[in-house]
Amino acid sequence: MDQTFVIAVIAFAAGALIAGLLVRAHVHARHAGADAERELLRERIADLETSREADHELAGVLAPLREGLGRVERQVGQLERDRVDQFSRIDQQLSAVVTSGEALRQQTASLAGALRSSNVRGTWGEAQLRRVVEAAGMLARVDFTEQPSATGPGGNVLRPDLVVHLPGGKNLVVDAKAPLAAFLDAAAAQSPEREGLLSAHAKALRGHVDVLAAREYWAAFAPTPEMVVCFVPGDAILAAALDADGSLYEHAMSARVVLASPATLLAVLRTCAYTWQQDALAGNARELFDVGRELYARLSTLGSHTAKLGRTLQRGVEDYNALVGTLERRVLVTARRMNDLDLTGTVIQAPEPVETTPRTLTSVELLDDHRAAG
Repeated sequence: MDQTFVIAVIAFAAGALIAGLLVRAHVHARHAGADAERELLRERIADLETSREADHELAGVLAPLREGLGRVERQVGQLERDRVDQFSRIDQQLSAVVTSGEALRQQTASLAGALRSSNVRGTWGEAQLRRVVEAAGMLARVDFTEQPSATGPGGNVLRPDLVVHLPGGKNLVVDAKAPLAAFLDAAAAQSPEREGLLSAHAKALRGHVDVLAAREYWAAFAPTPEMVVCFVPGDAILAAALDADGSLYEHAMSARVVLASPATLLAVLRTCAYTWQQDALAGNARELFDVGRELYARLSTLGSHTAKLGRTLQRGVEDYNALVGTLERRVLVTARRMNDLDLTGTVIQAPEPVETTPRTLTSVELLDDHRAAG
């Protein structure tokens, strides 16, 4: 039994030793784990402190960016409000343009409809002609006459729209024609119908040329160049006819008819106005020449009178000096003897002779010899 007890004690001691070793190993392991965890926590704390410092630095760096983003956001908001306002105004302007375009379309349609009437076309052509004449700076009833009447070679009464007066009593006849029916139809038509309408427009203008050529205005309003100006009151109207009929211009020239658009007629009338100016300048030059000759003759007469006055003054000076000499030699000698006899206390001073003589004329225009030679 004692042996069993010893073994049990030994076993208990061994177990206690083993348990102690196990507990110590466990405690040591927990200490090692705690140390590792403490090191990890210390590193984590250091990382957090480093991250916080970096966050502060980043916040300092990002602060200007945040302010800039705020300004940009405010500007974007303002731009957006301006954009909305501008689009609103643009929409209003577009509405106004649409309205005015519609009104213009209606007025154009009304005008096109009105111009289809021959009376309206004639009135419009005469109004265009009057505008060109006014733009050229000509005066009514002075530089031109509107719708004068004259008798033609066949006894018929001719009445052109305008007769431009030229220097020397000459005239230039202008007649306005506005064939528009086919031209207006062509403007609204599509090819190939448009080409046919333009050909009809050119044919109508050719017919007007033949009518003007048959009237022979140059015989009724002589003296005048043997031609008549056919005024077409629109450059596009004339250009369309010439494009459709390439021989129209040559045909008009052979018939003594000059086709003229507003630009061409303005150049012709400006040339006529310039001719009047040059004629007036020539008349003024002739009058100035006559006035100059008369002034020159009068200057010669004035020189003659001036020379005569100078000679008269010269004789007056000589007579005066002779009188002074006689006074000194004849009169004052006896008068001074009275002073010597104490009959008077006043001394008579002798007058001074005149030494200055009149200036002699030297200009050849004022000399008698030059005038006699002229």
